[in-house]
Amino acid sequence: MDRYMAVTGINCTIASLVIDTEAPLDVLHETAAYRIRTATQLLESFASNEGVHSELARVLVTSLRDGCDLMDVVGRRLQAQLSA
Repeated sequence: MDRYMAVTGINCTIASLVIDTEAPLDVLHETAAYRIRTATQLLESFASNEGVHSELARVLVTSLRDGCDLMDVVGRRLQAQLSA
């Protein structure tokens, strides 16, 4: 695996947003968790509105919340390993 990996979703010749694949796991985890929490909060605001799209948003929010909970558990275990 190359040290620097371009983030997906951006299709360009020279990547300006990259992931350092050799960064500490706790740093990678916290960055991923932050992104997921941000998306979850945005979807929660959509889900609070009425309409067809709010139902879809509620379903997506549930999955993202579960993912956030799992990421929290992984983060705590990573921190415990680093502290030991």
